[in-house]
Amino acid sequence: MTERTTKSHVVLAYSGGLDTSVAIPWIAETHGAAVTALTVDVGQQGELTGALDRARENGARDAQLVDAKATFVRDYCFPALQANALYEGIYPLSTALARPLIAKTLAETARALGADAVAHGCTGKGNDQVRFDVAVHTLAPELRVIAPVREWNMNRDDEIAYARDHHLQIRVTPESPYSVDENLWGRSIEGGRLEDANVPAPEAVFDWTGHPSDWPAEPEMIVVRFARGVPVAVDGVPLGPVDLVRTMNDRAGRHGVGRIDHVEDRVVGIKSRETYECPGAVALVTAHQALEALVLPRDLLQFKASVDRRFADLIYEGLWFSPLREALAAFVASTQEVVTGEVTLRLHQGGFRAVARKSEYSLLSHELATYGPGSRFPQELAVGFIHLYGLPNQLAHARVAAARAAEAAPPDAPRPVLRTA
Repeated sequence: MTERTTKSHVVLAYSGGLDTSVAIPWIAETHGAAVTALTVDVGQQGELTGALDRARENGARDAQLVDAKATFVRDYCFPALQANALYEGIYPLSTALARPLIAKTLAETARALGADAVAHGCTGKGNDQVRFDVAVHTLAPELRVIAPVREWNMNRDDEIAYARDHHLQIRVTPESPYSVDENLWGRSIEGGRLEDANVPAPEAVFDWTGHPSDWPAEPEMIVVRFARGVPVAVDGVPLGPVDLVRTMNDRAGRHGVGRIDHVEDRVVGIKSRETYECPGAVALVTAHQALEALVLPRDLLQFKASVDRRFADLIYEGLWFSPLREALAAFVASTQEVVTGEVTLRLHQGGFRAVARKSEYSLLSHELATYGPGSRFPQELAVGFIHLYGLPNQLAHARVAAARAAEAAPPDAPRPVLRTA
């Protein structure tokens, strides 16, 4: 009787770069597995050219491309936008938002192909390994997760030598010390000189925002229309999700809007200097916040701000598929029913701000707010309101004053009487 052998099948999240190209034969050698390369298109520019052919030539059993751009914007970026999601108040989570979608697609593809494992190209000190691993363990706990870069001990030169020894097809470009990740919501750049927080980021690392000498000399106004918290048109032109984000990236990026340079707290417990370009994302978040300020009452705005911060943290920490994130998303969605209207943004020389906003659900009443003729605000009622509003403070202050007076008075002195206006 011939003994039956079973070969492992691994679905690899394949970017087309050096790390994941080398990972194909490495997985086959180290884990004895057949590899299917899976590339998920979330709007990365220039990284997909020839990727599938290169994967097959490097030993992949098969190579597949999933166009997930519309899903990415509609189901990940726009819910984050409704929550004004900015990690540490700065970063619109472009890379972090793409990871749960890629991990979900990876797990679904592995199940459909009957694979027993998935793999990704994340390092052992970054956030992405957490996002991929947690998402896969949550959605498909039966799948093993292999992380070649986390397991092997190779630097860039070692990888190139490995590729040469194995006759791999790789794109060897002039060596750059920078690691770049991009999708429709933004572009991240790290490594090299950027690792020193005291060194300004060189202009060469920026691509979507160009050189300051190329920024337009005159300011530009952009009108963004929202429907229930989702952007649907720019300057009166209705646009689908992907085209709208691309339009905002192009127009805001021309003015240098969206450059982010900050020290970030990673999930794994270390700080790192991070550099991003997110022109469309930061412009849309600013517009959305301006519209919310017009249509949502103060107590809801204040409470939602705390929800927004937690929502952003959960995305960054790789917990998109957590019950808490889903519950918070339901709350955020409930607040967006009246977030419909238009916001005008002014873009100029790297700066931007909302300069006008309107909505059929505006809570700003001209008749109540105006200081001119026709005011309907009942000013005569302000005296009573102020008295009741300040009464707790008066009582508390009087009580403290009485306690201090009693402490300083002789033991047989009468107790002071609390008085209020």
